[in-house]
Amino acid sequence: MKTDGKEKLLLVTTRKEAKSELERIREEYGAEYEIIGIAYPRENPEYGEETEGVPVVCRAEDISCYIQTKWVDAVMISAGSEMLLPVWVIRVCTSMGVTVHCEVGDLTVTSGIRIIPRRQKIIKRVLDICGGTVGLILTGIITLFLAPAIWLSSPGPVFFSQTRIGQNGRRFKIYKFRSMYTDAEKRKVELMESNEMNGLMFKMEDDPRIIGSGPDGKRHGLGWFIRRTSLDEFPQFLNVLKGDMSLVGTRPPTEDEWMEYTPRQRARLSVKPGLTGIWQVSGRSSITDFDEVVRMDMEYVRNWDPALDLQILFKTVFVVFGGTGAK
Repeated sequence: MKTDGKEKLLLVTTRKEAKSELERIREEYGAEYEIIGIAYPRENPEYGEETEGVPVVCRAEDISCYIQTKWVDAVMISAGSEMLLPVWVIRVCTSMGVTVHCEVGDLTVTSGIRIIPRRQKIIKRVLDICGGTVGLILTGIITLFLAPAIWLSSPGPVFFSQTRIGQNGRRFKIYKFRSMYTDAEKRKVELMESNEMNGLMFKMEDDPRIIGSGPDGKRHGLGWFIRRTSLDEFPQFLNVLKGDMSLVGTRPPTEDEWMEYTPRQRARLSVKPGLTGIWQVSGRSSITDFDEVVRMDMEYVRNWDPALDLQILFKTVFVVFGGTGAK
C-alpha cells in the first residue's frame, strides 16, 4: 500500500501515440497509477520534452539505468501499430523487481518476479495494521523507561530518524530508539575500514559509536543492551502503520547503499522492507556477505505467502528472547 494510494508508473510508447496513451491510462487507471515518465522505444527525447505535463525521461534501451535509483513500481508498454514490442525490456525490468504490463490491443499481459493476488496483499496489510497497533502501544510503554536512560547516558534526541529506501525505490523516514552517540553517522566514514560485511552493508561488532561501548567498542553498555534486545526497532511500528514498512520484509538500505546497488540487488526491494525477515532469523550476526543477504531476500520475494510471514514472526520472537539478536 502506497502512502499516496498510487503506484509510480513509467510508460513506454511512441512520440506519436504518447498523448492518446496518457489520456487512456489516466481514464482507465487514474486511481491506481501516477505516470511519472515516458520512455520512447527508438526516438531520442528532446531536452526538457514533456507530454501532457509528463516528462520524457529516456529511450527504452536506457530504462534500466533510469529506474535503477528511481521510485518506479511498474512499467506499461503500449505496443501500438507502429511500435515493435521491446521484449528485452521486459526481461530487464522484471529482473530488477519491477512489474511490467504489456498492452497489445485489448490484451494485457503482466510479468514480474512474483505476482501477488490482491486477496493476499489485503491479508498482509491487515496483519501489519494489527501488529503495528500492538507494537506501537508497547513502544509507548517502553519509551517511559528507555527515554530517560538514553538521555542520561548520551544527552540528545531519544529517537533516531534516517532516510531509507523502501519498496521499488520509495524514500521514507525510518524511526528507532537511539542506541548510538549523536555523531555516529559522521564517525561511520572513519570506521569503514573496519567494516565486517563484504558488500553494501556496514556491520562492526566492536563499534565505538554505540552508547557505553568505550573507545575500543568492547564494553557492553546501554546501547549494546538496546541493540541486543532489538528494543531500538520498536519505533518502526509507526512505519508499519504508515505503510512505509511491513512486519516482515527485506532490510531497507540507506541512500548511499541504494546508489551503489546493481540491477539484481534492486530486485530485493520489490516488496516492502520489514521489521524482520529471513536473513534476520537465519544467523544475521554471522552473515558477512551482502550477496548472501540478497539471496535470502530473493528467496522471500519469490516464495512469499501469509504463512511464511507468520513463520518468520515466530522465529523472530525466539531469536530475540534467545539472545541472538543484532550485535
